[in-house]
Amino acid sequence: MAGKRFLVACFVLISMLSLAGQPRARGQENDTERLHALIDEAWQFGLEEAPVFATRVGDHRYNDRLSQQSVAAHRRRLAKTEEFQRRLQAIDRNKLTRLDQINVDVFGRLLHDDLQEGRYRSYLMPITNRSGFHVSFPQLANQVPFGTVADYENYISRLSQFDRYATEHIELMRAGIKAQLVLPAVVLEGYRDAVDTHIVDDPQRSLLFAPFRDFPDQVEPPQQEKLIAAGKDAITNSVVVGYRKFLEFMEQEYLPACRSSIGASSLPEGRDFYRHRVRRFTTLDVTPEQVHATGLDEVKRIRAEMAEVIEQVGFDGDFAAFVAHLRTAPEFYPATAESLKKDTAYVLKKMDGQLPRLFRTLPRTPYGIREVPAYIAPKTTTAYYQQPAGDGSQAGFYYINTYNLKARPLYGVEALSLHEAVPGHHLQIALQQELQGLPEFRRFAGITAFIEGWALYAERLGLEVGFYQDPYSNFGRLTYEMWRACRLVVDTGMHHLGWTRQQAIQFMADNTALSRHNIAAEVDRYISWPGQALAYKTGELKIRELRRLAEQDLGAAFDIRSFHDAVLEHGAVPLDVLEENIRRFIRKHQ
Repeated sequence: MAGKRFLVACFVLISMLSLAGQPRARGQENDTERLHALIDEAWQFGLEEAPVFATRVGDHRYNDRLSQQSVAAHRRRLAKTEEFQRRLQAIDRNKLTRLDQINVDVFGRLLHDDLQEGRYRSYLMPITNRSGFHVSFPQLANQVPFGTVADYENYISRLSQFDRYATEHIELMRAGIKAQLVLPAVVLEGYRDAVDTHIVDDPQRSLLFAPFRDFPDQVEPPQQEKLIAAGKDAITNSVVVGYRKFLEFMEQEYLPACRSSIGASSLPEGRDFYRHRVRRFTTLDVTPEQVHATGLDEVKRIRAEMAEVIEQVGFDGDFAAFVAHLRTAPEFYPATAESLKKDTAYVLKKMDGQLPRLFRTLPRTPYGIREVPAYIAPKTTTAYYQQPAGDGSQAGFYYINTYNLKARPLYGVEALSLHEAVPGHHLQIALQQELQGLPEFRRFAGITAFIEGWALYAERLGLEVGFYQDPYSNFGRLTYEMWRACRLVVDTGMHHLGWTRQQAIQFMADNTALSRHNIAAEVDRYISWPGQALAYKTGELKIRELRRLAEQDLGAAFDIRSFHDAVLEHGAVPLDVLEENIRRFIRKHQ
C-alpha cells in the first residue's frame, strides 16, 4: 500500500517483529501506523472522488468516470476532510520519524487549505477567465490511454457523462449567484471562444473526436466501426448538449449577475478570504501588506539591473523608450510558429547538456513540446507545462502559445523555456513523481510556492551555465523576473488595496517588457484567481535565501549539486518545511 512505503526506520521494524503473532485490537495502533493508515485512506478517497486525476497518476480503476460536482458532493467531501483533519490532530507528531513529520506537515497543510476554501465556498466559482471544466475537458484525449477497446469504451463513457458534468457545474455557479460569489464581468470578455468551438453540427469536427481517427493495431476494424458510432453519439448527445447548456446559462444568467468590482475584498468575507489566499499560496504567515512591500523592493532592485543592460547595449533613450523598442522592432519576434518552436527546442537541448553540472539526480521521464490549443490560445499566457502521467505512459509537455506571434518575443525564449521545462517544471515535477519511499500523495502534491518558486529560481540558473550571453536575452530574463515581482504588487493592490484593473496594467507596462496583450491577459488572470500569482516570487526568494545561507555556512564545502538534491529530494513542500530541510542539510555537511 502507498502509505506503507516509507516504513524505513529501524525502530519500526523492531516493533513489528516483536509484535509478530500478537493480534492488535483496533484503536491500539501506534502513531506511525495510524498516520500511514490515514494517509492511505485519504489518498484512496481522493482518487475515487477525482477519477481523471486518478487516471493521470496511473490508477486506472476509475477510467470510465467523471467526478461529481454538485453542491452536495462538495459538502460531502468537506465533511470527510474535516474527519481526516481530526484524526491527524490526534497523532503525536513528536513520536514520528523525520520523514513522517514531513508527511504530517504537508498533509496537514493540504487539509487545512481545503477546509478554508470550503469555509469561503470558493467551489461556487469553479471557473476563471482561462480555466475550468469547459477548458480542460477537450484536452481529455491527451490525458488518457488509447491502447485497447476498453480504453476507448472508458473514453466514450466519459464523453457520455459530460452533459451531467456541465449541469452540475451550472448548479454550482447558480448557487454562486445566490451567494454573490461570482467572477468580475471584465475577465469573461471573450470567454465564448472556449465554448463555441465545441458546439458542432458534425461530431467529427469536435476536438474530442480525434482518438477515433487513428486506432491502435489491437482494435480490429469491426470494433472500430462500433466505437466510432458510439463516440459520435456521445459527442452529439452529451458533449455538444452540455456545452450548449453552459453557453445558454452564461449568456442568460451568469454574465448579467457578474460583479463590476475586481478585487476579492468585495466578495462576502472578502478581506478574510484574501488573507487566507495569501497564506495558502505563499505557505507563509505573511500579510498582504508585507507581500506588497516585498514586491515594491524587488521591482526597485530589478529595475536597477535592467538599467545596466540598457547601458550595456548602448541604447539612446530611457527605460520606456527601450521597452517600446523591444515591443515594436520586428527582429525581436518570430516570423512563423515553426521557427518559434525550433528556437525553443534548441535552447532546451543546450540546457539538457548542462544539467549534470547542476544536479546529481536527473529524471528518467522525457518531455516534449506542443502548441497551446487554438480554442484557448487567445486568453492563455505565453506558455505552460503539463506534467507526465504517473505511470510513465505519457511524457511531460511544454506548451508554447503561437497565437499572435507579435506578442511572443524571442528575447524571452531562454528564460521561459528554462522555467517551463528544464531545469524548471519538468525536471522538478518528473523527479518528484519518480521519488521512492514517499506516500503517493507526496509524489503528486501541488504546493504552488515550491513548484513555481523552483521554476523561477531555475530561470536564474541559466546564468551559471552559459545562457543569456545576448544582453537582450538577459533583459528578457530580467523582465520575466520583474513580471513575477510585479505580481506581488498588483495582486495585493487589486485584491486588498483597492487598485483598478487599469492601474495594475499600467504598473506592469511601466516596469516590464511584456507585450500589452500578455499584460492584459495576465492581469485578468490575477483578478479571477486571487493570490495564486504570489507563489512564484515568494518561493524563489525563499530558495535563494536558503542557498545563500548554505553557501555562507558551508563555505568551501558547499556543493551546488548536493544543495539542489536537498531542495528536491522531498518533492514539493511548504516553504517552512523546506527551510527546516535545508537547515538540517547544512548541519549535516558542516
